Amino acid sequence: MSTIDTSGPATERAARSRGPIPKSELAVAAVLGGLGVFALVDAHTIAVPASASAVGPRAFPYAVGALLVLSAVGLVIALLRGDRGEVEGGEDVDTDGGADWAAVLKLTGSFAALCVLVEPLGWLIAASVMFTGAAWTLGARPWWRALLVALVLNTVVQILFTQLLGVYLPAGPLEGVPGLG
Repeated sequence: MSTIDTSGPATERAARSRGPIPKSELAVAAVLGGLGVFALVDAHTIAVPASASAVGPRAFPYAVGALLVLSAVGLVIALLRGDRGEVEGGEDVDTDGGADWAAVLKLTGSFAALCVLVEPLGWLIAASVMFTGAAWTLGARPWWRALLVALVLNTVVQILFTQLLGVYLPAGPLEGVPGLG
């Protein structure tokens, strides 16, 4: 006598598909779709110079917008078919533990420092402050090692953007330093 194996993706999907679709998963699809529609509509407002080639400045925003809309549609179809995300199934987290609001505030402060300091101090210094603050918040010790890594990494980014790509990143007090400003 043989037994039928009832385990597998179809059985797991059927078990997860019971009940209504979680609102959070629908919200993700809605946000993706909304961003895609916004990108498509806003891309139409980009001025195309007469000297533009066949692939103009609208091509990339149209592609991104279309991919976002297609992703949202695919997510909704998957949700309707019964595919659901596992509740903390793939992560090693303590679901009973609370949020570490001190870390959230430190990370937010590091990002806010970048936004405030990028013009007066330049990209290199402001991004290094953000990188060091974020690394320290997430457990990097000693803090000065994170600062050294940030300075090297952000110097490379500054040089690549200004010299290779021709994209201006504010240099702040380092304006005039060869390669940086």
